[in-house]
Amino acid sequence: MSGSMAQAFAHNFLGHSPRWYKASILAFLIINPLVLWAFGPVAAGWLLVAEFIFTLAMALHCYPLMPGGLLMVEALLLRMTTPQALYDELLHNFPVILLLMFMVAGIYFMKDLLLFLFSRLLLGVRSKALLGLMFCFLSAFLSAFLDALTVTAVIISAAVGFYSVYHRVASGNDPRQDSEYSDDRHLPTLHHADLEQFRAFLRSLLMHGAVGTALGGVCTLVGEPQNLLIGHEMGWNFTEFFQRIAPVSLPVLVAGLMTCVLLEKLRWFGYGTLLPDNVRQVLANYAREDNAERTPRQRAALIVQGLAALILIAGLAFHIAEVGLVGLLVIVLITAFTGITEEHRIGNAFKDALPFTALLVVFFAVVAVIHDQQLFTPLIQWVLALPAEQQPGMLFIANGLLSAISDNVFVATIYITEVKQAFVSGHMSREHFETLAIAINTGTNLPSVATPNGQAAFLFLLTSAIAPLIRLSYGRMVWMALPYTVVMGVLGWYAVSYWL
Repeated sequence: MSGSMAQAFAHNFLGHSPRWYKASILAFLIINPLVLWAFGPVAAGWLLVAEFIFTLAMALHCYPLMPGGLLMVEALLLRMTTPQALYDELLHNFPVILLLMFMVAGIYFMKDLLLFLFSRLLLGVRSKALLGLMFCFLSAFLSAFLDALTVTAVIISAAVGFYSVYHRVASGNDPRQDSEYSDDRHLPTLHHADLEQFRAFLRSLLMHGAVGTALGGVCTLVGEPQNLLIGHEMGWNFTEFFQRIAPVSLPVLVAGLMTCVLLEKLRWFGYGTLLPDNVRQVLANYAREDNAERTPRQRAALIVQGLAALILIAGLAFHIAEVGLVGLLVIVLITAFTGITEEHRIGNAFKDALPFTALLVVFFAVVAVIHDQQLFTPLIQWVLALPAEQQPGMLFIANGLLSAISDNVFVATIYITEVKQAFVSGHMSREHFETLAIAINTGTNLPSVATPNGQAAFLFLLTSAIAPLIRLSYGRMVWMALPYTVVMGVLGWYAVSYWL
C-alpha cells in the first residue's frame, strides 16, 4: 500500500511533466537551503534566479506557475525575502496586474472583430516580407501610445482565431462551433505538413509583433511603465521625452524594421515561412462564408466591438484612467450590447489572463528576492565608479543584461534612483544626469528582447494559449529574437555612447 501511495504522489507531483523535470525541481528545492547555509544569501539568490529562468525555459513541459511558485515559497520560508516585501512589490505593480485581469479579457470579447480585420490583412497581403513589416510597424506604432501587453493580446487573439479555424476545418469540425484544437490526433495525416508550415508562419508574425512592441515602446513617455517613471524623475513631458530619446530610439526603430524585412527575405532564424496555399484557401473560404452568413445581430455585434475599440484607443491615448479600468469598461460595453449575459461565457474571457497574472505574482517574488539581497548593487556601484564618458555605454549594457534576467521596470527603478541620488549629491552635472537617464531608459527597453523574461509582452506570449499550439518555446523565442537583440543592442549602445 505504501509503495502504491508513493507512486501516486510521485505521479501527481507536477502531473505529466517528464521525470527528469520533476527530479530537477526537487533537486533545486533540496540544494537551495544548502547553498544558503554554505555560501550565503547572495549566491543563493542568484541560484534562485537561474532556477526560475529554467522553469520559464521549460514552459512547454510544465506551466512555470507551479515549479516557480514552489521555489518562491521556499525563498519565503528561507527568509530570502518576506511576504511584506512581496506585497509591496505587488502594490507597486498593481496597474500591471489590473491590466492583465481586465484588458486581456476585454480583448477576448473583441475577437470576432479582430479575426475579421486581421483576416483581411492576412489574405490581402501576399508578400510575407511586407506582411511581417506591417505586423512589426503596427505593433511599434500602437505600443508607442498603448500598452505593449494590450497590443500583444490583440495579435495573440488574432493568431488563436486563425489557428482554431484551420485546425477545426482540417479535423472535419465546424469552425464556428467550440471544439478542441490543441489535439492533433484527429487531424488527417495529409494536413500535418501544412499545419507545421502554418505554425512556423504564425510564429514569425508573432515574434515580429512582439519585437515591434519594444521598438515602439521605448519612444514615448507612455510606451512602457519605466518610461513614465524615468520621465517623472527627470521632469520631462511627452514631447520632451520623445525628443530626448529620439537620437537612440528612431535609428533603432528604422534598423529594427529593416531587420524584419531582411529576416523574411533571407529566411534566417526561423523566419520566411510562407502561408500554405491549403491554409489560405481554408481561411478565405471561412471569411467568405462568414460574410455571406452573417446575421443582423452579428453585424450589430461587430459595430459594437468597433466602437468599443475606438473607446479603448481614445481611453488609453488620453489616459482617462488606469489601463486595467479601461479594459473593464470595454468588457461592460461589449457584453451589455452584444447579448452576452451568461456567467460562464464571461468567465471564459479570463481563462488566458489569470494564469499569467498568477505567474507574474511569482515573478515579482523573484524581484523581491533580488531587491532584498541587493543582487544588482555591486554592478550599479561599479558602473558609477567608471570615468564619466564611459558611464552611458556601460549603463546601457548593465541595464540590458539585468533586464534580460529580471523585470525591466525594477531595474530602471533601481538605477534611476541611484543615479538621481548621485546627481543630488553633486557628483554629476544635469547634462550628464540626463544622458544617464536616456541610457537607463533605452537599456531596459532594447537589449531586454533577448529573453522572454526581459519583456512582459514576451513573457505573456510565451505563457499564452498560442505558444504550445505553434510550438513556441523559450529557446526558440531566444533564437528568433537573437538578430533583433544584436541589431537593437549594438546600435542602441553606439547611439548612447557616441550620439548623445
